[in-house]
Amino acid sequence: EAAIREPLVLGDDVTYSKITADVLHAIEHEPTKLWKVLMTIASIAAIWGVCCILYLLGTGIGTWGLNNTMGWAWDITNFVWWVGIGHAGTLISAVLLLFRQKWRMAINRPAEAMTIFAVFMAGMFPMIHMGRIWMAYWVLPLPNQFGSLWVNFNSPLLWDVFAISTYLSVSLVFWYIGLIPDFATIRDRASRPVQKLMYSLMSFGWTGNAKAWQRFEEVSLVLAGLATPLVFSVHSIVSMDFATSIVPGWHSTIFPPYFVAGAVFSGFAMVQTLMLIARKAMNLEYIITVKHIEYMNIVIIVTGGIVGVAYCTEFFIGWYTGVQYESYVYMSAGAATGPYAWAFYSLLFFNILTPQLLWFKKIRRSFIWTFIISIFINIGMWFERFDIIAIVLSKGHLPSTWWRFEPTFVDVGIFIGTIGFFFVLFLLYARTFPVIAQAEVKTILKSSGEFYKKRREQGIPTKPQIDGANIAEAKTEVVKEDNSKKINDLFETIGKFDATTQKADDLKKISGVGPKLEGVLNEIGIFTFGQVGKMTKKEYDLLDSITGSFPGRAERDNWAAQAKKLING
Repeated sequence: EAAIREPLVLGDDVTYSKITADVLHAIEHEPTKLWKVLMTIASIAAIWGVCCILYLLGTGIGTWGLNNTMGWAWDITNFVWWVGIGHAGTLISAVLLLFRQKWRMAINRPAEAMTIFAVFMAGMFPMIHMGRIWMAYWVLPLPNQFGSLWVNFNSPLLWDVFAISTYLSVSLVFWYIGLIPDFATIRDRASRPVQKLMYSLMSFGWTGNAKAWQRFEEVSLVLAGLATPLVFSVHSIVSMDFATSIVPGWHSTIFPPYFVAGAVFSGFAMVQTLMLIARKAMNLEYIITVKHIEYMNIVIIVTGGIVGVAYCTEFFIGWYTGVQYESYVYMSAGAATGPYAWAFYSLLFFNILTPQLLWFKKIRRSFIWTFIISIFINIGMWFERFDIIAIVLSKGHLPSTWWRFEPTFVDVGIFIGTIGFFFVLFLLYARTFPVIAQAEVKTILKSSGEFYKKRREQGIPTKPQIDGANIAEAKTEVVKEDNSKKINDLFETIGKFDATTQKADDLKKISGVGPKLEGVLNEIGIFTFGQVGKMTKKEYDLLDSITGSFPGRAERDNWAAQAKKLING
């Protein structure tokens, strides 16, 4: 990689084993206080939402602030908002993979998980809107007992069902395929039998050999090719819920590209929000760097500009037509001066003015500013969907049908409940699955890691150049020079080998130690069963970080117990 590019993995002490240990820390250790606090808050919000849904199902849709004029309001607003948030996952996973963008590797996994959870939240609203959620399967073209009663294939609402279910299916497969190598890593490090069995089943017998990685790459590329059209099709079809109608303000040909850009705009903003929290809470600052944040902010600037142009186009065309009904659409003088003026100006402030701050490099590379702006953008995108629906429907062709929508506590409660449930799922995911695609991050360590880039700039070989005659001595010196502190910490527990008074043991008798690994141990200074027998979890981790190879093997095969058994005969 060119020296002018900033490194994507920071730190001079980053090794493969360090990446593994840090990414899996949340899975292998007790949850932190921060995780417990966030889970408590999210669970309270989710429980409130569940209670509101049960109340609605028991009482009826009349508990929402709907009427004959306002048949859609918060429910469809929230549906479109959640689908938009879930849009960034496929873009990061599929499109950036096809373009071989290395910076995607630190953010693709949480983006994919966010996509799946957001689509779950979106799918709840159409089912709740039916009033009889247990009959939601009626939207599918299934044979039934009513003869020739079929769904309307000409309806964009049915297209939604197919588009979103396809999107969810492909996203799930893409997400799970990427997790398989990481599941195998957790399997190899697991100490509890139940955990080991669970991850063994989920890893599908992954071995990590060259053939497995070749197939992994091939499947990933095929899925990326299949998923790329979904980036454009899903939200285009969602936009047709409005664009195919004859309602002024909705009957617009620019809705598909405008909705797609808005979805990427809001989706990247939500990824920023989640990643900045995870980055700090899980001590992953050296993997999720300022460069990742800047790249994502650049995408937000571009898509935000497209959305802004769409707003201007809508406003101009509505005025230019001279049709009086266009004076009451969501982008019009009527919207700016009517009862929903507060929502109109909120949309302009959060979606047009706030993102312009990202043109300034200091703000674009600031974690605090990025976090604030990402939240503002998602607030603005919610107002956009609300304005499209509420402002347009509030003013029909007949003045007698004009109505102002006001949400009830059930509207608000269900929306807040879905936000809480979304974060509950994400927090549980962070405790069960690797948040970062560690196997993929490792592939760019030597090309984009700060340590390796510095060595290349200084003309120092990234691999030690060793004369064949003195290979054993040179290897020992390199290992000791780079890891002297860790080796000293290791020897404080297991003790040093004294060749004058001690005899070296055949370490190959320990299961899992072959000739190559025995040579590595000898280079460090480990020669006897007595030294190995004193190892605990701490020493296993030190050994992994020193060698950088065969991570987790010593702990998995329990070398200490084997060594003690060999000592006792």
